[in-house]
Amino acid sequence: MRVDLLHYNSGMKLKFTKMQGAGNDFVVIDGISQTIDFTPEQWRALADRHFGVGADQLLLVERSTMPGVDFRYRIFNADGGEVEHCGNGARCFVKFVRDTGLTDKQTVKVEVQQGVITLTMREDGQVSVDMGAPILTPSDVPFDAAGLEGRREGDDTLWPLDVAGKTTWISVVSMGNPHAVQVVDNVDTAPVETDGPLVERHPRFPRRVNAGFLQVVNPHEARLRVYERGAGETLACGTGACAAAVAGIRRGLLKAPVAIETHGGTLTIDWDGASGPVIMTGPAATVFEGTIEV
Repeated sequence: MRVDLLHYNSGMKLKFTKMQGAGNDFVVIDGISQTIDFTPEQWRALADRHFGVGADQLLLVERSTMPGVDFRYRIFNADGGEVEHCGNGARCFVKFVRDTGLTDKQTVKVEVQQGVITLTMREDGQVSVDMGAPILTPSDVPFDAAGLEGRREGDDTLWPLDVAGKTTWISVVSMGNPHAVQVVDNVDTAPVETDGPLVERHPRFPRRVNAGFLQVVNPHEARLRVYERGAGETLACGTGACAAAVAGIRRGLLKAPVAIETHGGTLTIDWDGASGPVIMTGPAATVFEGTIEV
């Protein structure tokens, strides 16, 4: 299926592909065969669900700037800001470059802001992503823990965060982008819409943060909602699922592999609980292709 969408500000005609991974939806753009140099306002226009294509995030495929690496992968939130990483987007990325003939490799190495990740398209259509080792030092997340007294739980340190006049205990994890994970009794009744924006913009997080709300079902199964930085609540968050699994394993609440259920689908997370990489496996699908004038 092909569609032509005309934005009210006509200009260059842009080819794009709409994709989704567990309901987390993306506009994916080939920046190799066409020149892309957009302003934050143009990225916002593309992501707008009324006047543009509509997406949680926008993914740009570019030539790698590093030897031995296949592509460069850039991510822009719906608010127009560029961010470090997106796990669900990474799965869509590898499907896109294979489906469009940019590569015939089953496994590709991709340059992101924080380094290089490895993406593998499996025979069953699922995609596995080597997300690298989690970053757990608060200052490197980054999280400002100055003046706070942490509380040990298992191998993790929980930090008190003042949210809406109450203390919320969080795990801080970076998967190349920052996450604050709190454990809740039930994600269906968790205050995601009200507390999520407060956590996202809390002054303790100088680059803002993705706010995760984790419900443990059993040691190998959990439920998750994430209020994403610059996008609001999404149907799924790949890096958020990785961060939640890491936090749950470190706290002694979960054991790998962990099936993380989101509103958009289930992601499987594997991690050795030490210094090894986090491996995320899940779906990626093409929704439609089209052109839009921007």
